[in-house]
Amino acid sequence: MLGRMLAPLVEARLRQLPVVALLGPRQVGKTTLARMVADALSKASLYLDLERPSDRARLDDPELFLGRQARKLTILDEAQRFPELFPVLRSLVDERIRNGEKTAHFLVLGSASRDLLRQSSESLAGRISYLELAPFGLAELEQQRGKPDIDRLWLRGGFPDSYLARSDADSATWREQFLRTYVERDLPQLGLRLSSEVLRRLWSMLAHGQGAQLNAARLASGLGVSGTTVKHHLDTLTELFMVRQLQPWSGNSQKRLVKSPKVYVRDSGLAHQLVGIPDLHTLLGHPLCGPSWEGFVIENVLAYLPSNWRASYYRTSAQAEIDLVLEGPKKVFAIEIKRTLSPALSKGFHNGFADVGATRGFCVMPGGAAFPLSPKVEAMPLREFLGVMRDQLV
Repeated sequence: MLGRMLAPLVEARLRQLPVVALLGPRQVGKTTLARMVADALSKASLYLDLERPSDRARLDDPELFLGRQARKLTILDEAQRFPELFPVLRSLVDERIRNGEKTAHFLVLGSASRDLLRQSSESLAGRISYLELAPFGLAELEQQRGKPDIDRLWLRGGFPDSYLARSDADSATWREQFLRTYVERDLPQLGLRLSSEVLRRLWSMLAHGQGAQLNAARLASGLGVSGTTVKHHLDTLTELFMVRQLQPWSGNSQKRLVKSPKVYVRDSGLAHQLVGIPDLHTLLGHPLCGPSWEGFVIENVLAYLPSNWRASYYRTSAQAEIDLVLEGPKKVFAIEIKRTLSPALSKGFHNGFADVGATRGFCVMPGGAAFPLSPKVEAMPLREFLGVMRDQLV
């Protein structure tokens, strides 16, 4: 979920539960959002960055120190660095509940996924709620800034410092530094033992293959490592919100369906930096243009997806394909994504539409006016399509 659109939900969860975990990649604005939420709650707050030695030193005896902050909302940043803290939080939460304080005790920030934190936070079951903060999306920017430049967001990606940079060159400089820090510091700290050069090459290979089916053996051969190593590193990048593995549709079908996920570098700006695309002119003439647009649309759509909906893609061994299938209560949407203003749908899409039991179909374009492609399928510009999804995904 996106930025300021998420703030009221964080506030509401903190009024219901003692602990809320706000998860998302580094530099996406979690700390800014946490301070905004703390101000809105009108409650004294304490911020601790668990990567900062001075803040970690204050937690040499976490039970004693945090026990003295009972009337404050304590914000714990980069909490995955201090897994032994979670049992202490459980003890403190239970004590405060016994004393009549039931909500808004701890706001936990992490640049790792719910799955990566789960082992550490099991002791907080029933006391913690998880929310994900994504980079800027089109809908959030429209809410904050009116009508944003879609191509600028697509080219630069949604990390605030990249999108808001003074020029494309400044944005590229920021993204390059971000990637360098990740492969030289952050990933090794999480136990990825490949050299920074190999880690960068793996990430670049994923970007060059944006939206392709995972072929771990091919990646492993290109890097000179094992397929198991590739899968482990890919899973870690997924848990860090850097990569998305879109699973294949697995419903009942008489057709032979592919079984491998499609892999995307989630932020389009990082994908372009990894491939060496400096500006929109280069992007529009690059082989990555179509796959990049597909990944960009998917991230904007999935930012809305409720927990009771499932996302996948559909592809048969005969290459009939639907880019995105969304399945929810009594609804199934089949979504094709095209970087053109005059899209046409293949026979394979229509066959897949029937196979997945779709109730409605869309073909998402970069702009133009909506028009029907068939009785149940409509071509629609991305901005309008997101508005329809906001109303339909309930």
